Amino acid sequence: MIAFALVVLVALLALAVPVAASLGMLAIVLDAVYSKLPLTLAMGEMAWHTSNNFLLVAIPFFVMLGEILLRSGMAERMYNALVKWMPWLPGGLMHSNIAACALFAATSGSSVATAATIGTVALGEIDKHRYSERLFLGTLAAGGTLGILIPPSINLIVYGALTDTSIPKLYLAGIVPGMVLAGLFMLTVLIACLVNPALGGQRVTATWDERIRSLPDLLPPLIIFVAVIGSIYGGLATATESAALGVVAALAICAWHRRLSIAVLRQVFEGTMRTTAMVMAILLAAYFLNFVITSIGLTAQVNRAITALGLGPYELLFAVIVFYVVLGMFMETLSMMVATIPIVAPVVFAAGFDPVWYGIIMVLLIETAMITPPVGINLFVVQGVRRRGKINDVIVGAAPFVLTLLLMVAILVAFPDLALYLPRSAAE
Repeated sequence: MIAFALVVLVALLALAVPVAASLGMLAIVLDAVYSKLPLTLAMGEMAWHTSNNFLLVAIPFFVMLGEILLRSGMAERMYNALVKWMPWLPGGLMHSNIAACALFAATSGSSVATAATIGTVALGEIDKHRYSERLFLGTLAAGGTLGILIPPSINLIVYGALTDTSIPKLYLAGIVPGMVLAGLFMLTVLIACLVNPALGGQRVTATWDERIRSLPDLLPPLIIFVAVIGSIYGGLATATESAALGVVAALAICAWHRRLSIAVLRQVFEGTMRTTAMVMAILLAAYFLNFVITSIGLTAQVNRAITALGLGPYELLFAVIVFYVVLGMFMETLSMMVATIPIVAPVVFAAGFDPVWYGIIMVLLIETAMITPPVGINLFVVQGVRRRGKINDVIVGAAPFVLTLLLMVAILVAFPDLALYLPRSAAE
């Protein structure tokens, strides 16, 4: 049953069938082959129940938040300000790429939006300052992954909804690992440029007066971050309500800068609807697939197979990490989460691992999948923004950061308090 399901899914993806359609068709095929009852009759109920989940209302709000920052020019001004503060490091603007991605991640909640936005702003600097194009592209693809680790994060909301884990605790747990990962990305660039200085391009200079005058352009993302995260931990709003507050704050800042117009709002609404429709189509199909595989006994079969291996807790965790690294090469990340977490997470929890800590491990593995060929979505996003050359350049440039992400997973396994200290302190 497991082999048949995997063969059907891989075949559909190989035929370039859209992910949502692939998941839905797999559910229908499994229903027809293995179920004694017509489970397709429950599709309407599943669609209503899934789309009626209050937590998921946060997704379009966070998507809209990122769209407002992009369309209003706030993201571009933020990047230009960081450029003035980071050029003294070997690697220059590549550190600005990662810092800008980290700052934008604190407002957008989406890796794709982060990579696309910062990539659009930054790519013109490659030829201007003679950077190694491959490594520069790699910093954009890898830096973009921070969008789903540093709160707010759409993927953490999905994980919380699937495992009934506290979203505020997940958000707190993502802060320190997100900052450490951004630092490790910058360290990767630093080492590469120290080993081969030619990768670092020409140094950009800025006076202290220029740096100080650029500081106001760094304030909007910080204000929005405080509005979103502060409202949650101040007890003023739920995760969903805080997303709406973030949109209000972004619109207010946009209006303050006199960039709020009908044209901007039209672009924001169109981008939000397009992205939200894609995400919800995947979620609806994946939830129905989960219902089918549970009903036909596939979930129980996988649990029995894993239990029969007799693995210890850390052996099991290692097997799960390898499983997601391999699966991430071939499957879109959001659908991978929704299709596998209901099966794998209960086994991991039963082995004694904390659900909040595992949520951060899960997101790190999803980040790795985003820059792992052949289906790493951030690789395609950066190449799409680049509009020249071959995607191989992006793949080669992102390769060192795959190792950095796996190092971060190892660090979090060795030091779980990196993720758990803040949630535990808040509970006390």
